[in-house]
Amino acid sequence: MKYNFVTIEGNIGAGKTTLAHLLSKHYNAKLILEEFAENPFLPKFYESPEQYAFPLELFFMAERYKQQKELLQTKDMFQQITISDYIFTKCLLFAKVNLPEEEFRLYQKLFDIINPQIIQPEILIYLHTPVNKLQENIKKRNRKYEQSIPNDYLFSLQETYTQYIKQHNIKTLFVDASNADFLENEMHLKVITDALDKEYENGQHYLVLP
Repeated sequence: MKYNFVTIEGNIGAGKTTLAHLLSKHYNAKLILEEFAENPFLPKFYESPEQYAFPLELFFMAERYKQQKELLQTKDMFQQITISDYIFTKCLLFAKVNLPEEEFRLYQKLFDIINPQIIQPEILIYLHTPVNKLQENIKKRNRKYEQSIPNDYLFSLQETYTQYIKQHNIKTLFVDASNADFLENEMHLKVITDALDKEYENGQHYLVLP
């Protein structure tokens, strides 16, 4: 394993948390998981996006900042592996999709104050999953407030993620997760762990699961 801090990202229902759990077990690593269930605005947002988008995103940013500060800025940060199922920049990407322009500009100012204080991951694993597969996974995990997420919303998030990764030249393992089954197919997990044994330059490095 060449990296001390690995982050997994992807759209809603891409399987980020499942992979994070498996990698943390494989490497005996510290695990940081998004505490989305603690956000009281999340179910309200899906019912009335325009009304609740701004408090939703502010709450997420505050909670992610608190979690990252507590769990990452410790003395043993670079003495053990840390796996996270989100990148702090996720705040900005979701806000870009969810907020009107004026609110997004205000949100971005707050983000720009906070972001330099966050330790950035050494490598990002991005699970690129088709929208129809995302919808299958969303239905399977059966969170009530997610069941009516429209395809257009998932497409917008997908586009925002991929544009950000390309524009910022982030060191990324870009995984085609169309048929990913990390829980049941050991070879799928092995593709990821083998990849993490290698050194990469900045930019996107594509992985295809067997």
